[in-house]
Amino acid sequence: MNETFSKEASIERLIAIMARLRDPEIGCPWDIEQTFRSIASYTIEEAHEVAEAIERNDMADLKDELGDLLFQVVFHARMAEEQAAFAFDDVADAISDKLIRRHPHVFGNETFESSEAQTESWERIKAEERAAKGEQDASAMAGVSKGLPALRRAVKLQKRAARVGFDWPTIDPVFSKLREEATELEQAIAANDHDNMEEEVGDLLFVLANLARHLNVDPGAALRRSNQKFEQRFRAMESLAAERGLDLDSLSLAEQDRLYNVIKAAPRTK
Repeated sequence: MNETFSKEASIERLIAIMARLRDPEIGCPWDIEQTFRSIASYTIEEAHEVAEAIERNDMADLKDELGDLLFQVVFHARMAEEQAAFAFDDVADAISDKLIRRHPHVFGNETFESSEAQTESWERIKAEERAAKGEQDASAMAGVSKGLPALRRAVKLQKRAARVGFDWPTIDPVFSKLREEATELEQAIAANDHDNMEEEVGDLLFVLANLARHLNVDPGAALRRSNQKFEQRFRAMESLAAERGLDLDSLSLAEQDRLYNVIKAAPRTK
């Protein structure tokens, strides 16, 4: 017999559905066999799909993707509850306590004269939290997760370094460093040194992330935008080739490039 779940309390309903899916006797075989490790990649994927919906400004899709991401949180919390480690309420209480603790200017009597002072307070509180957990790392780099996407982690590391003054004062030296790293990559390519090529590509990307930081541009969002633009143009090029009775695969690179330039020159649509 199908069990009905009340719509009156949305989060409780979701938690009850998750518990049913994980029930070892009547649940879903796929959900039952999952572990924290096997689900982790799906959690990351759902977060990226949230970002994609935001990039498209698709509110209907954003609602769905946020639901998928929330389901991941409930999934992890359910597995933890089965191990008697913690439950969803503990997760919600932990983030609530953290938000109150990290916003003394909102939930307490502290005041800040600038956003910079607020950021300093935020970092101080985070350091105190790490110390309370027994973490001994006193580096300015402490607490920057190694699990972050590489570009985002690069920016966070650079911001941490900048807080102690290790940063270029203007954007001009960043461009100089960019040219330097490009030259070093060319040299690695000329030497056919693949290991060094990888290192120099990484250095080049790191400086590009630094450039984006100085321009107050999110490099991940910028790259997602470029990916989307390229995909749209390439698909339009495929359609144009088909309209003209051309086999795209059989065209030379110069012929393909001419088609691509036609698409680039076309007026943009919102």
